[in-house]
Amino acid sequence: MSRRVLAPTLDGMLKIDTHAHLLPRDWPDLARRFDEPRFPVMHHRDGRHLIYKNGQFFREVWHSAFDPALRIAAYAKHGVDVQVVSTVPVLFSYWARGEQALELHRFLNDDMAQVCADYPDHYAGLGTVPLQAPTLAIRELQRCIGELGLSGVQIGSHCNDWNLDAPELFEFFQAAAELGAAVLVHPWDMMGRETMPKYWLPWLVGMPAEQARAACSLIFGGVLERLPGLRVMLAHGGGSFVFTLGRIAHGFAMRPDLVAVDNDRDPREYLQRLYFDSCVHDNRALRWLIEAVGEDRVMLGTDYPFPLGEQNPGQGIEALDLNQRGRERLFSGTALEWLGLDPSRFVSSRNLADAS
Repeated sequence: MSRRVLAPTLDGMLKIDTHAHLLPRDWPDLARRFDEPRFPVMHHRDGRHLIYKNGQFFREVWHSAFDPALRIAAYAKHGVDVQVVSTVPVLFSYWARGEQALELHRFLNDDMAQVCADYPDHYAGLGTVPLQAPTLAIRELQRCIGELGLSGVQIGSHCNDWNLDAPELFEFFQAAAELGAAVLVHPWDMMGRETMPKYWLPWLVGMPAEQARAACSLIFGGVLERLPGLRVMLAHGGGSFVFTLGRIAHGFAMRPDLVAVDNDRDPREYLQRLYFDSCVHDNRALRWLIEAVGEDRVMLGTDYPFPLGEQNPGQGIEALDLNQRGRERLFSGTALEWLGLDPSRFVSSRNLADAS
């Protein structure tokens, strides 16, 4: 049954959060079924919701991680109408056998599609696929788009020993381009984590580096060049990529023998091929990101509902001195373009309330 939750927006402008994570309350215990403790499992104890991995506590989540109505009400306080939801990267399970991971991915995708069907004015979904098994990943991508009505997929910044330029992954990206699927690249399995166990450094240092790794792989590996229709968004503002692009481009110019071995086009040209969310946690950084790539490539993203996310959705954009057109692009226009959706798919809550 389709459900609509009305809530007032701040100014009537449609606002879409493109980077929000959603979990089912429960999912199959594949750790027990396959005797493989690396599969995450959920435990509910004394009103707490705890994810365990390898038999050890990994993360606590709250009702906001899986209660769609609660999330809509929380967002309404900030005038945000729509969440583009994706799974939590720990569930990627790229290390697993493809068939085993696919069982988890299909469950997650079915659950997400149901949420989007129940609340069509407030959710769009990005599926997840077993990227370590590209043939299975393509089939599940096709199911996500063709059967479940999801808008695309979320993938990790790398897949085990494969960076995103790996030849094994090209047919997956080709299928995404042909299907018109939006692709969200999210950092995961952060580089260097074994050597920096303190101070939360994998999340503070490794995450931004992972996004630069992904962007450079897509550019230098020629994936974006060969697939001009591929629509890729880099979460967390692209991490350190845009902010170190001067060094990246300088290295490309000075040592083409090392850098330009698979693609000889200047990496700066691809800023107009990538999308970025606004989740950078610094107004000056967001201004620089927009100046570097343009308003048409940046969109609201928060990493909801986690502590590293933007706690007041849209606050960073609201703090900028943007004209009406710029605000509309960052709050919804760029998102709709990246998702390949018509704006009529969503109706702002204020408009609905006025019509009732």
